[in-house]
Amino acid sequence: MPDHLTIADFPDDQRPRERLLANGASALSNAELLAILLRTGTPDENVLRLAERLLAHYNGLHGLAQAAPADLQQFKGLGAAKIAQMLAALELGKRLMTAPPEQRPLIRSAADAAHLLLDMSHLPQEHVRVMLLDSQRRVVTISTVYIGTLNATVLRVSEIFREAVTRNIPAIILAHNHPVGDAHPSPEDIDLTRTLIAAGQLLDIAVLDHLIFGQHGWSSLRELGLAFKD
Repeated sequence: MPDHLTIADFPDDQRPRERLLANGASALSNAELLAILLRTGTPDENVLRLAERLLAHYNGLHGLAQAAPADLQQFKGLGAAKIAQMLAALELGKRLMTAPPEQRPLIRSAADAAHLLLDMSHLPQEHVRVMLLDSQRRVVTISTVYIGTLNATVLRVSEIFREAVTRNIPAIILAHNHPVGDAHPSPEDIDLTRTLIAAGQLLDIAVLDHLIFGQHGWSSLRELGLAFKD
């Protein structure tokens, strides 16, 4: 949609708030969720474009969550009210992820993990995320470790395991998306998974699954019997 169109000009099935109410929050991209918080754009761009520009500037939600209020005030299109709403929502997210273990999401299956990552189906670029789990398979955090064109020359095994090693995490789930195409694993995806499983064994960190998200669904390499031996 052109930047000058307001959200009210969008078809009903493309408006973030209406899509959330119809399909649930997990069906929305990070930019759409952020647009709902920001509510309005500027005379030059609608709120969805503002949200996309904000996420691009800070390299995703993780970077945005680290931004200081003074820095955000310099960002064109953000006033005090928008900044306060956004920081309040990000803080709630942080508190959820640091909640007592019994309150954090429990991962019993690939579907449980995929439900927390469904926004990856709508990302315009390839993203790699790592879900860190405690010994009870409850989510500790979900980190984005790479954004861009995914290939073996740019994705380093050390980056996948860095936070898990630092935080003494016993298990992880890897996830990445195919912005164009379906969720079927490629030969490279399978090879990467085997490499990560082997590296995890050396580090005593279990790689429980590798989820791949396409435009119309997701797949689990473990459920497909690919790379994993059990």
